Amino acid sequence: MNFLAHIYLSGDSDLIKIGNFMADGVRGNKHLELHSEIQKGIVLHRTIDTFTDAHPIFRQSTKRLHANYHHFSGVIVDVFYDHFLAKNWNLYSDEKLEDYIDNFYNSLNTNHDLLTEKAQMMKPYMIQQNWLLSYKTIDGIEKILSQMDNRIKRESNMRFSVQELRLFYKEFEDDFTIFFNDLRIHSTEKLLSL
Repeated sequence: MNFLAHIYLSGDSDLIKIGNFMADGVRGNKHLELHSEIQKGIVLHRTIDTFTDAHPIFRQSTKRLHANYHHFSGVIVDVFYDHFLAKNWNLYSDEKLEDYIDNFYNSLNTNHDLLTEKAQMMKPYMIQQNWLLSYKTIDGIEKILSQMDNRIKRESNMRFSVQELRLFYKEFEDDFTIFFNDLRIHSTEKLLSL
């Protein structure tokens, strides 16, 4: 899952959301040096990633992309799934997506000193370009994937994967719906155990 899903699956705690958001940039046991609620978010993030990578529906989605994008297929599906979460947000939350995102950005600003250096550097771009809201449209997804392409040293061609998104839109959305219901249950159980 990409940023929006990780944040959403974190429950109501701002610091768990922040930990889940910035977990990819925290290696090994470095999370033990951070605030205890942020640690929970990082552990939750890792649990979500492990569950996602092993889930047969997620793997079914990645197979549609594997021939053209190889090991980037999982990254692309993560972004596609955030698109479907944003598009269908009202099925998962009573709060407007725009308000939810604004609250998260405000939380990042309020807790700036608790962010990792990488998250502090990324935060202004994320807020200014409103990455989380851009997931809602295919054009926004294409822009996000192009930016990711530009950050990768070798050519991944991820930006072209919106062609497959359009071609298999219903299939990807159906996969997301089934998978995300399973992931929500799994994440809720994990949160309760932290």
